[in-house]
Amino acid sequence: MIMTDLSLQQKRERTTKIISNILNLNVIPKVVFELMKILDNPNTTANELNKIISKDQALVTKILSVANSPLYGLQRKVATIDFAILVLGFKELKSIISVISISDALKNKTDKYLNQKEFMLHSYMVGAASKKIAKDMGFQNSGEAFIAGFLHDIGISIVHRYLHSNFAMIFDLMETQKMTFRDAEIEVNGMTHEEIGSFLLEKWNFPAEICDAVLNHHNPGKAQISPAMASIVSVSDYMTQSLKVGELKIDKDNHLDDYTLSKFNFEKELDAEKFAAKYKDLFWEQLEFVRFLN
Repeated sequence: MIMTDLSLQQKRERTTKIISNILNLNVIPKVVFELMKILDNPNTTANELNKIISKDQALVTKILSVANSPLYGLQRKVATIDFAILVLGFKELKSIISVISISDALKNKTDKYLNQKEFMLHSYMVGAASKKIAKDMGFQNSGEAFIAGFLHDIGISIVHRYLHSNFAMIFDLMETQKMTFRDAEIEVNGMTHEEIGSFLLEKWNFPAEICDAVLNHHNPGKAQISPAMASIVSVSDYMTQSLKVGELKIDKDNHLDDYTLSKFNFEKELDAEKFAAKYKDLFWEQLEFVRFLN
């Protein structure tokens, strides 16, 4: 039963307290924090980076899998970390390592509420589309758009793993009260998955642009730092539903806000569906490479 005697603020405080405890867990491997630190250091050499990455062979395998995916479309096969560093550069490696570490850390068993493979497929598809759209729009760092897209629903994964009974309550409300996922999660947790995800990413020292995009990917017009990136993620998220590739059932009530429609020169959501059709091949090309996330 949901504690109906709690106010919205009390529910928010309770949820915030629970997810704050996640910060005290060894959720992200130490090697990843070490990598993030040296990737931000302009004096770091490729040799130093290679030595640290090579400490974790599972990470090496996944980095090479991503580097050889259609996401980058490289002409030559990337067989070593040395070559990956050379052809991708530090910024792109940081993007890859970020999403790999977070996805590994928050994996949970599939149940009737959330299919893990479907969730990871959705995350990867939104990330890949965000990267491509950002590049097409002239963004200098499309890698950040990939991170924001991949992690846009991280709050869902966090609630499913660490507040599982609440997750079950949310689905019960959706079924019995015909609530939308968003309304149900506010009723149960006092906050949305966007707020939860952004909160933790900020505590994990992700860039403010990414945290802002995650927080506002359903309402880019409210973004304070990166409304353009938030709108790219919003469109990419919408495209999974339109193209029926990597979509999530809980996203069925998603709509594009006025800011996003204006940013992409859409008069209505039907224009967004026509826009999505141009990226259909991209989505299908990515499908066979998502296995590295599972």
